[in-house]
Amino acid sequence: MSACVIGHISVRDPALWDEYRAQVPATLAPWGAEILFRGHLDKVLGGNHGQRDTVVIRFPDSAAVDAWFASAPYQALIPLRQRAADVVLLSFRDQA
Repeated sequence: MSACVIGHISVRDPALWDEYRAQVPATLAPWGAEILFRGHLDKVLGGNHGQRDTVVIRFPDSAAVDAWFASAPYQALIPLRQRAADVVLLSFRDQA
């Protein structure tokens, strides 16, 4: 069953963020993942939400999410991500 990673993002350094974003797709490819959506918050319709940007990445399954996140190429990008933005990453699996 497929799984998704959803990232809620507040960019602090746009140049560093662009550098990070440019490198992420190569880390996804070995795990059969694809970026489904990248967007900027239009409005909050209910509740509270502090981040301004969101990304949704689909993986074949939860094992692929775990393998991607633990992979050396992605782990090497985490310090850059942390300097560039405040990011909350969540993993969801399909309930079908």
